[in-house]
Amino acid sequence: MVKTVAIFGQSFYPETEKYLIQLLEVLEKNYISIIIEEDYYRMLVEEKPVRNLEKYSTFETLDESVDLFFTIGGDGTILSATKFVKNLDIPIVGINTGRLGFLATIHKDEIKKSIEEILSGNYKVSERSLLEVNLETKEKILGNFPFALNDVAISRKETTSMITIETWLNDEFLNSYWSDGIIISTPTGSTGYSLSCGGPVVTPQTKSFIITPIAPHNLNARPLVIQDDLEIKLKISGREDQYLISLDSRLASLDKNTIVRIRKADFKIKLVWLQNDSFITTLRKKLLWGQDKRN
Repeated sequence: MVKTVAIFGQSFYPETEKYLIQLLEVLEKNYISIIIEEDYYRMLVEEKPVRNLEKYSTFETLDESVDLFFTIGGDGTILSATKFVKNLDIPIVGINTGRLGFLATIHKDEIKKSIEEILSGNYKVSERSLLEVNLETKEKILGNFPFALNDVAISRKETTSMITIETWLNDEFLNSYWSDGIIISTPTGSTGYSLSCGGPVVTPQTKSFIITPIAPHNLNARPLVIQDDLEIKLKISGREDQYLISLDSRLASLDKNTIVRIRKADFKIKLVWLQNDSFITTLRKKLLWGQDKRN
């Protein structure tokens, strides 16, 4: 039984006001306790889309008392939400007010109906693997959450020159990629940056990761699907002294020759799906698979 929910958004736009109000109305109608992420709460106070905001509590961190975590936005909002949920096993419900919405699957025009179904327990949970990044450096560059739900990307910084990325799998040498960068993707992230760079679409429950070079100069370097119990080690070199690393939407700069180790995290993120939704259905809807103007 759902008693307490948390609500999070990265930004507020006037066109999303009615969707937030609908969500709050359904939750209050069902006597659900509501807490709002502190920065999002400040945005709402400033924009004043909701009356009597002071009746809601706020949070900076979560605990096990929260039953569901609602995000309002697109897939990027869910990626940011993972740093709050962490390993607490709180299912995330994504209300899609963005564009594609591979992760945020609750359609904005069906909020009331969808939320009622979820509150009644009529939903399924899709568990998603994460990547954990460890750097061989004394500095705590990646903060307190060195994890990524979609992908970890290495790319050049402030240069047009390519970089060299030496890559090992469980300390066995794989390849030196001469490219603009490299993407290590989970199955969840296979429909994101990796796909744009020619990587394959992988179903979410597949126990694998994807290595996708970004604009490789060695033309025989193709995307590679590997089992997810391997550790990936990267060493980057190039003309510049630093390069970029991104964990989903979080960026940091690293000195060249820093060793980056990537492995599967020891916890998963839970995403809420309605009973009639599936990844295959989403592929047909969002990527228009099977649709051809000639037919």
